[in-house]
Amino acid sequence: MNAIPADHDVRNLAQRILVIDDEAVIGLACKRILATEGHQVECHQDPRAGLEAALTGHFDVVLLDMVMPGIDGMEILKQVKASGAGSEVVVVTGHSTVESAVEAMKQGAADYIGKPFSPNQLRMVLQKVAERTALIRENAALRSELELNQGLEGMIGGSPAMERVFALIKRVARTDGTVLVTGESGTGKEMVVGAIHRLSPRKGHPLLACDCTALAPTLLESELFGHVKGSFSGAIATKQGMFEAAHLGTLFLDEVANLSMETQGKLLRALESRRIKRVGDTAEHEVDIRLIAATNRDLQEMVEEGDFREDLFYRLKVLPIHVPPLRERAGDVPRLATAFLLRFCKKNHLDVDGFSPEAMARMEAYGWPGNVRELRNIVERVATLCDAERIELHHLPAEIREAVPRSAATDIPRTWEAFKQYKQQARDAVVQDLERGFLTDALERNEWNVTKTAEDVGIQRTQLHAMMRKYSLTSEIDD
Repeated sequence: MNAIPADHDVRNLAQRILVIDDEAVIGLACKRILATEGHQVECHQDPRAGLEAALTGHFDVVLLDMVMPGIDGMEILKQVKASGAGSEVVVVTGHSTVESAVEAMKQGAADYIGKPFSPNQLRMVLQKVAERTALIRENAALRSELELNQGLEGMIGGSPAMERVFALIKRVARTDGTVLVTGESGTGKEMVVGAIHRLSPRKGHPLLACDCTALAPTLLESELFGHVKGSFSGAIATKQGMFEAAHLGTLFLDEVANLSMETQGKLLRALESRRIKRVGDTAEHEVDIRLIAATNRDLQEMVEEGDFREDLFYRLKVLPIHVPPLRERAGDVPRLATAFLLRFCKKNHLDVDGFSPEAMARMEAYGWPGNVRELRNIVERVATLCDAERIELHHLPAEIREAVPRSAATDIPRTWEAFKQYKQQARDAVVQDLERGFLTDALERNEWNVTKTAEDVGIQRTQLHAMMRKYSLTSEIDD
């Protein structure tokens, strides 16, 4: 069936319409009226032939007479709706009563029209049905998109590198395979783990996290697999381990590279057998968990050096996801910095309205060795200490103020084509900085009144709005 995009005028979209009516004159009249509107119309006087056509699902709307010999319209309506054909049904009858119309609507009819009807009445009913269909489909699409993306809350990024990560998260979340999340410290590996769990079929069950660096090997083994009373000094009671506590849910092992070789062996056996044995116990317990491991170290290198089991490495790396460092996420620094600033100011009731172009340019040029975590901490620090309406260059730490702008830090290209592209990128960056500064100055001069600003600088109000959207500048005063 043809989809009706929500951003189009449904009155101008051709629809495929099926007319099922034992009166030939009705079918001919509908065809004549609707063909002039560009609709494709097929007519059937035989109700059973009409039913067969309706069940194909090839039509957007079925105009259905309620009283026909052999099989009545109500029965056809029920069968069409039960089949899931997707067509909207408008019932047509010369014997209409409120009761029959209500019953038809209860059975799934979109609307009804009584005989005799005028061309305008027919057009209005079909327009209303088309609008309703468009709204239903738009809502369904939005719900689907929301369901798909709601697990990514808190994760920000529009760079190609992060778009690939988001796509991987959505794909692996549907499966039950073991996931290995790699990336430098501070890149947000824990958020990836949380997103995978929230988007997975296990989302209604626990997500438990274990930091493999926080405990000594003997205590870590007890933490993971549990222990029985008296199994070692201090084991005053039997304790359930995290594998059992996370049953039906997700277990996250952070910094898995720090596991001892002995614990690595026990982890491998647990993954392969789906059974664990508590420390000091002789019985095994079956567990059903989804394991996600994360590390900021190169496990392949550790395998080659003999510090990590090769068989466990490949058992963990069933579904690998690499989270890129912030320096490789072109364009994400402004997105993240702005989001962190808004969140921090709202939480702490601060009145800091964004970053100056110069400050943001230096932030984008900085290498961010601490990645997203460092960016978040610095934004919170400068927002707290900021003594102006926005964060200026002098508010930033020295290491960021001294960062070489990206265009100057980039190696000069070796080919003419690459150099031309390099020059254009440099020009664009300078123009954008100037344009944003020009807009900000003009808006501040006119107290952020859009209409006054447009008149002051001599451009159309709509053009000013477009430029403000381009640079994420907002105003509470619109006229």
